[in-house]
Parts: sequence; C-alpha cells; structure tokens
Amino acid sequence: MNKLQAMQLFVRVAEAGSFTAVAEQLNLARSVVTRQISALETALGAKLMTRSTRSLSLTAAGAAYLEKCRLILNLVDSAEAEVAQEKVEPRGRIRLGLPLSFGLERLMPLLLTFAEQQPQIQLEMDFSDRRANLIEEGMDLSIRITAQLASADIVRKLGTCQLMTLASPAYLKLHGTPRTPDELRHHECLAYSVDLSPSSWVYPGQGREEREQRVSVRSRIMANNGSALMQAAARGLGITRQPDFIAAPFLARGEVVPLLAAYDAPPLGIYAVLPSNRYIPHRVKVLMDFLAAQLQA
Repeated sequence: MNKLQAMQLFVRVAEAGSFTAVAEQLNLARSVVTRQISALETALGAKLMTRSTRSLSLTAAGAAYLEKCRLILNLVDSAEAEVAQEKVEPRGRIRLGLPLSFGLERLMPLLLTFAEQQPQIQLEMDFSDRRANLIEEGMDLSIRITAQLASADIVRKLGTCQLMTLASPAYLKLHGTPRTPDELRHHECLAYSVDLSPSSWVYPGQGREEREQRVSVRSRIMANNGSALMQAAARGLGITRQPDFIAAPFLARGEVVPLLAAYDAPPLGIYAVLPSNRYIPHRVKVLMDFLAAQLQA
C-alpha cells in the first residue's frame, strides 16, 4: 500500500461522503477504493469510517486523522508546487461550474482568451444556475454571484455587479411607475425561482435607523434564468430584478428602464468558490488571477 495515495483517497472519500462518488471521479472500481481504505485502517489499527448501505460517517479517530492528512497533503502539494511552478507552464484539466447567463455573456469570451493564452490547460465547463456540490461533482471551482455566502464557503472575490429593478416603458405606461419598494405589491413581478425566497424582494432601508424592506410580490411568470425574465420584462409582462450584466443590452436598446434607483442594494459579489481549503493547484490559481484581473478592470 502506498501510504500517501491511501491518505489522498481517504480525504476524498471523507469529503465526498461516498465511496461510489470518488470511484466515479477517479474512474476506478468501487471495490478498489474500499480496499484501499480498509488497508489503511488495518495499517493504522483503527477504524476510520462507519459504513452503512445509505451513509458513511467518520469515527472520532477518523475525524482526527482527516485533519492531520489534510495538513500533510497540503505540505506535500506545496513543496511539489514550489519546485515545479517556476519551471513549467500551467497544465492540466480544470472543471468549473458557471452561472448560465453570466457564464455565456460575460465569462465565455474571457475563458476563450484564457484558453488561447494557456494551451496546456483543458477547460471543462458546466453552465447552470444551481448551486453545485463541488466535492461530490469533482469540480475545481465554481463562479457564484451572491450577496450572502455560506459560512463554510471558501472563496476568492473576483469582482462585483449591481442588482437592478427594471420594467418596459409600455408596462409602466399601462400600470404606472412604482415610487417605493412597497408599491411593488400592486404590480406583476417576474421572479427568479432559484432565490431562497422568490416571492419576496429585499431592499435596503433608507437612513441609518431604517431596517431592510422585504416586499411580498406576486409572480405569474417565474424562471431559473435571468435572461428569460428580461425577455418577459421587455415584452411588458412585468417588473423584474436582474444584475446589470443581464440588463445591459436591454437597457441599451431602450426595451427596459431602471426603477427604484434610490433603493439599489449594495453590489453583489462575484466569487470563485473552491471545494476545500486544501492546496489550490497552480492552474486554478492562474485562472482565478486572470478572471480577477479582467472582471475588476
């Protein structure tokens, strides 16, 4: 048994919570993964994991061993990288998750430029607005646009964008223009279904003493994609809230106009989200540096 490889495999299984998921990621038979972990337990003389047909959990010894393995593997990766990074160009595969509209409209041109500059890096892109489980899906990073990060998220901020409230001139002529967020209750709204609470929109309070305003909205049309909702807004079907990168072409064509600008929320963060706090491969660092430079320009 190669102890270092077994430790790497143990960390993967512990983080994914599944022998099968790790076997699929590494293109191995599940039996190979289970034998490696069993051999490691035998060598250590301690049970690291409790398995059942539906779940996997670490023993107390396994949890303690996991933290030590992470430290050791970080040191190994760091030592190898220090020797290799300055001598060779970045290479290898990067699996990354991209939000659909922002990925296609803003990131794709940048990633194509990156691919031209880094011919030894392979990019595998997954376009989706869902929140991916990076460890289970074997991703190196995902790009997420949000005002609220989970406490466990490991991120690097790449840039910002502004959330805007928008409607078409035709809609406003027919239904009137809301002057405050509370007036949205009387309008048809076009909601983003991926939000934790798509039926309520939150606006910052005005003045130091004012709390944020949470407005209940009715939505005859909902979608999990902002570009689709912008098309509905441009057709006069309601009011929507979208980030500026989605709204920009519709604003330029005069198909929609901004509303409630005095109530604009603070900018949303554009983040690179990493699967764990382990050593970040050089190729992933190079990609994050490139995207940060472009998005903050």
